Amino acid sequence: MISQPHPAVVEVLDAHRLHFVETAPPRLTPEQSAAMDRRWEEMAASNPSMFDGPVVVCAGLGWKDPHTLVLTWYRATYRLYVLRLDPVHAVVAPSVFVSVAQPTDDGGLLVGRMASSTAAPGRWQLPGGTVEPPTGGVSLDLEALRRHASRELLEEIGRAVPPDDLSLWAVTRGDRGNIGVHFRAPACPAATVTQQYTELVAAEAAQGRTPELDQITFVRSAADTGHLDGRSVDFLPVLAARHAAAGTSQQTDNRR
Repeated sequence: MISQPHPAVVEVLDAHRLHFVETAPPRLTPEQSAAMDRRWEEMAASNPSMFDGPVVVCAGLGWKDPHTLVLTWYRATYRLYVLRLDPVHAVVAPSVFVSVAQPTDDGGLLVGRMASSTAAPGRWQLPGGTVEPPTGGVSLDLEALRRHASRELLEEIGRAVPPDDLSLWAVTRGDRGNIGVHFRAPACPAATVTQQYTELVAAEAAQGRTPELDQITFVRSAADTGHLDGRSVDFLPVLAARHAAAGTSQQTDNRR
């Protein structure tokens, strides 16, 4: 098993392949269940847009071989995550999420700021979201995550990239042991992404909705993330540095 489930800094795990194993969720004590429900109701009262949907929670990590990461997971709902912050009844419940690195052909990397209606208002991150457990006999695997990442890019930026065009780029472990599976999209002009995002915002406004990302911009290095107006996710400087090191002309590798 990989040591230190809660590292002080973000780890980049050298995984070329991912293998998922489902396990049963841990049992909560009655006190933990009561604390979880109470905290969730308080948060939902202050943010009615919060949705207690199904999520994938990481139960453990290990290596099948030097480049195949085995992720053991279980099914839960979003309200379990509020229990991580309880001073008395806290549980270890690392989330599993996907993101998409969208580079531009002039060396930029797209980042977006979470809207006030989200669970993390004002936070800068890559387009993406928490992984939901599969239904209907579908397996949780890398292809399912690739499809999820493609949907997130379309929903948050308005950019349609086929799942097969997304390359596995990095796997990270960061805050609270959360596991990020990061894909990289083909480079395109910054003006194209900006136009697609502008069209998405207009379409959302016409429906009376607020986009999940209320602002986008482009960074070129880890240093640039420090100049963003607000906080950013813990992995963003690490991936911005990875993006800068790759160079604008390097093709993303197709580790599928």
